[in-house]
Amino acid sequence: MNFELKTVEDTEALGAKLWEILPPKSLVFLNGDLGAGKTTLVRGVLRATGYTGAVKSPTFTIVEEYLIGERKILHFDLYRLTDPEELEWIGIRDYMAQTSLCFIEWSELGRGFLPEPDLILNLAINGHYRTVEMLANSKNAESFLTAILEKQ
Repeated sequence: MNFELKTVEDTEALGAKLWEILPPKSLVFLNGDLGAGKTTLVRGVLRATGYTGAVKSPTFTIVEEYLIGERKILHFDLYRLTDPEELEWIGIRDYMAQTSLCFIEWSELGRGFLPEPDLILNLAINGHYRTVEMLANSKNAESFLTAILEKQ
């Protein structure tokens, strides 16, 4: 499934839709070049929860945690990893065992240490707008994509 995201607001709106449909324990890989809109999409998820604080890419911290009511959102950015084994040092298995909505930017840098995601979102810059390709990677994810289409 492919979408055009013509504005920042479109990207944030897609994030809001993800918040509505994804179960409390979901893993989403966000792929794309710098500036493709990965963190903007996560900001859209957080804004949909009512969160009003700053949402920045966790490039230097590697992970940002947000507790929204009873739900937890984890936002990882693996851009600075030099070896996937570094994920073991930060306790990736413990993070993945939690019931959380988890977004991972630059997931390819964690290959071999990350579980399979439910959704894969490939974001790309296309001139003055962005595109996103959404791929279901689990049985449950097919229903997620159907729910997104119904909300269009």
